[in-house]
Amino acid sequence: MSKPLWNPPPQSAETCELGKFIRYVALHVDDTIDDYPALQAFALQQPTQFWKASWDYFQVIGERGDVVLENADQMPGARWFPQARLNFAENLLRHRGGRDAISFTSETGSNRTLSHDELYTEVARTAQALRAHGIRAGDRVAGFLPNLPETIIAMLATTSIGAVWSSVSPDFGTSGVVDRLGQVKPRILFCTDAYQYNGKRFDCLERVREIRKQIPAIEQVVVIPYLDDEASTGGLEYAISYAEFTDKQADSIEFERLPFDHPVYIMFSSGTTGVPKCITHGAGGTLLQHFKELALHTDVGPQDRVFYFTTCGWMMWNWLVSNLALGATVVLFEGSPFYPAPDAMFGLAEKQAISIFGTGAKMISSWEKAGLKPRQSHDLAAMRVMLSTGSVLSPESFDFVYREIKPDLRLSSISGGTDIISCFVGGNPLLPVYRGEIQCAGLGMDVRVLRDDGSEADVDEAGELCCMAPFPSMPVFFWGDEDGSRYREAYFERFEGVWAHGDYIKRTTNDGYVIFGRSDATLNPGGVRIGTAEIYRQVEAIDEVLEAVCIGQDWDDDVRVVLFVKLREGADLDDALRQRIRSEVRANTTPRHVPAVIIQVPDIPRTVSGKITELAVRDVIHGRAIKNAGALANPEALDHFRNLPELRS
Repeated sequence: MSKPLWNPPPQSAETCELGKFIRYVALHVDDTIDDYPALQAFALQQPTQFWKASWDYFQVIGERGDVVLENADQMPGARWFPQARLNFAENLLRHRGGRDAISFTSETGSNRTLSHDELYTEVARTAQALRAHGIRAGDRVAGFLPNLPETIIAMLATTSIGAVWSSVSPDFGTSGVVDRLGQVKPRILFCTDAYQYNGKRFDCLERVREIRKQIPAIEQVVVIPYLDDEASTGGLEYAISYAEFTDKQADSIEFERLPFDHPVYIMFSSGTTGVPKCITHGAGGTLLQHFKELALHTDVGPQDRVFYFTTCGWMMWNWLVSNLALGATVVLFEGSPFYPAPDAMFGLAEKQAISIFGTGAKMISSWEKAGLKPRQSHDLAAMRVMLSTGSVLSPESFDFVYREIKPDLRLSSISGGTDIISCFVGGNPLLPVYRGEIQCAGLGMDVRVLRDDGSEADVDEAGELCCMAPFPSMPVFFWGDEDGSRYREAYFERFEGVWAHGDYIKRTTNDGYVIFGRSDATLNPGGVRIGTAEIYRQVEAIDEVLEAVCIGQDWDDDVRVVLFVKLREGADLDDALRQRIRSEVRANTTPRHVPAVIIQVPDIPRTVSGKITELAVRDVIHGRAIKNAGALANPEALDHFRNLPELRS
């Protein structure tokens, strides 16, 4: 067993929220629970008692009911707290007073704070305006927004009514937005005039004009000024300014209490196999899971200032916002994390006295390559926890954090996803941190590592990350998936009655976990999951391109997007065509979708059923054995992908 990089301070069991919860369970439920391993065993063996205790401990606002779980042996099909009634926003807005609820900073130099009282008032004004427009429970409201305080306000106002919130970050092109929001048909769209990234301005209103044309269900566009305080609606039809939209007289909120599984968020998958799936999460499951992860696993309390570098299109935004329910200050940043200099985020951490700092693994690697030594250049006394997710955090990055950032903080790599709006594996204030390892499985999450045949893998043997039992934050359904077939196909087809998550993982001798990446074809550049189908739709619209295959190549402690194209006869992949491909992808998806390398090949490998086989191509370029060669209609096509010099530079 290796030596830990960090050990819990001696007083942790007495002072951290997880230690307090252990004592609560021992006092009220089972007096044999006296440490973390005993609590985790209790959570897995008696899930109804564990989740009931969680509801009561966190004093969830609402009516719990007597029944905790129905159809416990069905996955999917289990129902949590079927008698409960609650409102998501009511729980996030439970705190009052003059303490900071939100502290906002942007690369433009903008700074704003909202107290808990001020946040409540702003939500009341926006909620009343939504009601006046006729928005009711079950309606959809969306944001095409940067990471602004108004984004949180609009979400809380929406969910206070029982309407459903979706958000897409403004770095998406028109097609990417329409592919997502066009499926859920929001009645109101919140947007902004423009945003700035890495010193460059990007206008939004022209794209909104086209989005509105393609999604006629949008009845009202609400324009929030950001870069220009005097920004108009740009002549947009159906548009109104945020100042005109809100009801300045409103000062109270009528919270609609609805069933536990009433939809609160519609999130979107990466679009690997077609248009993105609309993953619909329930208010109760999201709230209870976030309470558990933030308070028990992360140790968030009212004294904390919590930051995560995220856009509003990533589930970490939703996770970050839920810190409001614990009375913590949510620190927002909008812009490039490396603007105007690579150490920008440490300047933010120092100025904001951030105690819990979240980022992506790639950012940590980039800091190291930039030669940063933050412990020498910045005062990080307030920082006690650093969180990392989005991609695999390498052992070398663990070393860098403890050597150059801070030797006495808890570095918790965490992993889950949009699918569960939370984590399967993550941090723990009562357990040591080992180099390259995620500390533990989440409480109440029956995480196992399975082999291809469904048997459980041994310790230190890699396999599929699976969950064997229901948990509250499973999606309630996919929007538009009337018979549930897409939902079952996404998680339950590989192993009957078992959630297969799509991560390649192993359990270590320390009872921690190491993730090796996605086990499917999803790309992951910079720690952000993206799907190949979205790239294909743009590339194959170009006349010279007949078809394409796109994979992620492990490269320089990250993943880079590599695109292979089969061109029409007589066409040549010159620099002009490469630039046109990249421009089309960038304009209609996001900068992260843009291929780093584009290579011409004479043929694309397909299965006998006609599907492009990305996994086989990915295995070939990484020098791995091809598992499914027998399923290919043209296995000889793979020869064109071997030993390509372009993939070595």
